Amino acid sequence: MVSADRVLRVRPVEPGDLSAAEVAAGFAAGHEEALAEVYRRWSALVHGIALKMLGDRADAEDVTQQVFVSAWRGRSTFDPTTGSLPAWLVGITKHRIADRLAARSRDQRTLAAVGGIREDMRAAPTDDRVVDRLVLADEISRLDDPRRTILGLVFYEDQTYAQIAERLNLPLGTVKSHVRRGLLHLRDRLREVTGGPSGS
Repeated sequence: MVSADRVLRVRPVEPGDLSAAEVAAGFAAGHEEALAEVYRRWSALVHGIALKMLGDRADAEDVTQQVFVSAWRGRSTFDPTTGSLPAWLVGITKHRIADRLAARSRDQRTLAAVGGIREDMRAAPTDDRVVDRLVLADEISRLDDPRRTILGLVFYEDQTYAQIAERLNLPLGTVKSHVRRGLLHLRDRLREVTGGPSGS
C-alpha cells in the first residue's frame, strides 16, 4: 500500500503529479491537501452524475458539496483494496441523490397539503370551514417560534419557502422541515377537533 506520509510529507511533489493511488492514500490518512486534490480531480464526475439524475443545477451543486463532506468525514471507511476512490465517491453520490429525490417527494406532498388547506381557508365560510379556520389559527398561535412565524407566512401571506428563508435568515432546509412537522401537527389537531379520519 502507498504510504501517505512518504508521498505527501517526504516527497516534495505537486499534488497534481501524484498517482490516483497516492492521492487516495493521502486522503485516507487525513491530509487536507489530498482532499483538495480529490475535489479537483473528481468533483466534475460527481457533479455530472448528480446533474444528470436530478436535472437541477442547484441541487447538483448541493449534492456535490454533501458528497465531499461525507467522504471526508467518513474517510476511515474507505478501503482501497475493495475499489478505487472515484468508485467510492460515486457510491456516496448515489446515496445522496436518493436522499435528495426522497426530500423532493416529501416537499411535493407538503406543498399539496398546504395548498389544500389554503383552498379551504379561501372557500365560502361554511360552518365546518369556520371551525377549521379557528382551530388552525389557534394551533398556529400556540407553536413556538420560528415554526409559528413560518407557518403564519405560509398560510396567511402565501410566502414561498425561499422567500421565508430569506426573510427570516434561515437555511431553506430548516424552513421546509418546520413546515412539514408543523403541518403534521396541524392536521392531527384538525382531525381531533372535527372528528375526521386519522392519517396513515
